Amino acid sequence: MRKFIIIVLSCASAVLFAFSLSILIQIFRYDLLAPDEFNDEQASAYRIVLITQQLDTPFWNEVEAGAQAAASDYKVELSVWGSYGTNQVDFLRKMEIAIASKVDGIIVQGLDHDEFNQLTTVKAAGNGIPVFTIANDVSVDKSLRRTYIGSDHMRAGQMIGQQLLADIGRSEAGKVVLMLSDQAEDFQSKRLSGILTELKKASDIETYIVVAGDTREEVIAATNDIMNREPKLDAFVSITANNASAMVQEIAKRARINDFHLYSFDDSAESRALLEEGKLSGLIEQSPETMGYKSVEMMVQWLNREVFPVDTEGYYTNIRLLKAEDL
Repeated sequence: MRKFIIIVLSCASAVLFAFSLSILIQIFRYDLLAPDEFNDEQASAYRIVLITQQLDTPFWNEVEAGAQAAASDYKVELSVWGSYGTNQVDFLRKMEIAIASKVDGIIVQGLDHDEFNQLTTVKAAGNGIPVFTIANDVSVDKSLRRTYIGSDHMRAGQMIGQQLLADIGRSEAGKVVLMLSDQAEDFQSKRLSGILTELKKASDIETYIVVAGDTREEVIAATNDIMNREPKLDAFVSITANNASAMVQEIAKRARINDFHLYSFDDSAESRALLEEGKLSGLIEQSPETMGYKSVEMMVQWLNREVFPVDTEGYYTNIRLLKAEDL
């Protein structure tokens, strides 16, 4: 009897193990192909993926609209994947999935991160998958990305620097705060460099580079600290647009907004609203829809060898300085 029970339990365990193994295999296959499985019916068209960290923001919605329009015009399959906020783990996982799915091309918001560079240099390049960066660039040497489509961030910084000199006056002394996040992003360093290039042309302009974090609380604390240390400030620039709202909020608590020249960039959901409310003096307006369209167009042309090789320096889309009074 005891031997019979042992045999029955052994058989049941074997069946349970086989069932569990089958489920795990199905989960793994689903996980590998998610979020959008490419089927055999799509095999005749190029399969391109656009990946971003900032889904459902006004800026990236325009990028997606442009990319979808180009995909329709060029008859290619485009999937838009991404994460919300700054979830780097999920963002990098989407990169891995795209590579494992053996897509024809990846268009991705650049991320200055060792794992991102590892994915582009080893896994994507190893599988012959071209990677184009969009809006945010990364180092060509570190990432081996093929090209970049987006704003000339150095030029954008120069435009703000020139406007600040006009606001303050080249013959007058002035104090300018440049507010950064603590993330070492390519676009941030280029914007900063462009602003400093222009401000250094005026000997009486003092600049204060303030490195805040990425949270609202950290930006408010950093703004409060510099205003305590330097009570006679003339201008603030939020180099990372996501920090503009918190910076403006703290300035408004301490003084009259109109006493300052405040600038930022339009790659934040709140920046345009701040400009319309008169809380920002101006911002750099970019061309996200053009970025989306041109990135897909360039990818198709590269895959067709119509443009080969592409310009590794990148392809710049239009920018302009939009002042509050322009609205």
